[in-house]
Amino acid sequence: MTARLQFFLLAALGIYFILIVYLLTKKRINLKYTLLWLAFGVVMLVFAAFPQLLRICTEFVGVEAPTNGLFAMLIFAVLVILMSLTAIVSKLNEKSKRIIQALALLEKRVRELEGKDGKGT
Repeated sequence: MTARLQFFLLAALGIYFILIVYLLTKKRINLKYTLLWLAFGVVMLVFAAFPQLLRICTEFVGVEAPTNGLFAMLIFAVLVILMSLTAIVSKLNEKSKRIIQALALLEKRVRELEGKDGKGT
């Protein structure tokens, strides 16, 4: 890894961490979701700060160029984050479906009760 690339990665990771902290302080993202982003940021910071470690890991896996290994790790990190976000969205979708069904039952019950009192419209 060239010194220029290493400097660029470290600068980009600095901006990355500042953005995460900013979003967390403005309450735009929850802490539990931030931890996943921070974990991958720390891993990338370690590899950017110690390119020898990156070279060892990529040689172990069989990737020829350490930068290719770094980009493969980034793609893997993005896929893991996307899978976790998909799981979160699926869970929220199921919750909202249950809430909508409960609301519909309550509305039906209110209409029935209004009809029995003779005050219905």
